Amino acid sequence: MYRHIQRAWRRPKDSYVQTLMRERVIVWRRQPTIVRIEKPSRIDRARRLGYKAKKGFVVVRARVRRGGRRKPRPKMGRRQKRMGVSKFTPAKSIKLIAEERVARRYPNLEVLSSYWVWEDGVSKWYEVILVDPHSPSIKSDKDVGWISGNRN
Repeated sequence: MYRHIQRAWRRPKDSYVQTLMRERVIVWRRQPTIVRIEKPSRIDRARRLGYKAKKGFVVVRARVRRGGRRKPRPKMGRRQKRMGVSKFTPAKSIKLIAEERVARRYPNLEVLSSYWVWEDGVSKWYEVILVDPHSPSIKSDKDVGWISGNRN
């Protein structure tokens, strides 16, 4: 089953994914930028990144802007080469910005990983997998127990 979902997400235009996501994004645009969700939208990707459907795991969808970083143009005179407006590359990726915003919203949880879900002309959506390091089910888990500091 996961293989079929993975193939569909690899080519969204050729599969059912594009029509499904276009309907979902209409609802997502009206929601807040950070939303906790019950289940991952891409279960195959979430499972590969370490998600398990048990207590201690939380999935959050984050919306971030698209495009390059905009830098304000200096008001006083400089020559064009020294303006520092065009060809400006930010140090952080959009995905990292989404993870940081979610981590700030949920300070008691640790970010495990994140993955791209969808994008439109203005925004990108990422789903961030969070783990509760104090949960007993996470502490005893052999795969993600390292987050709680236990050396099993």
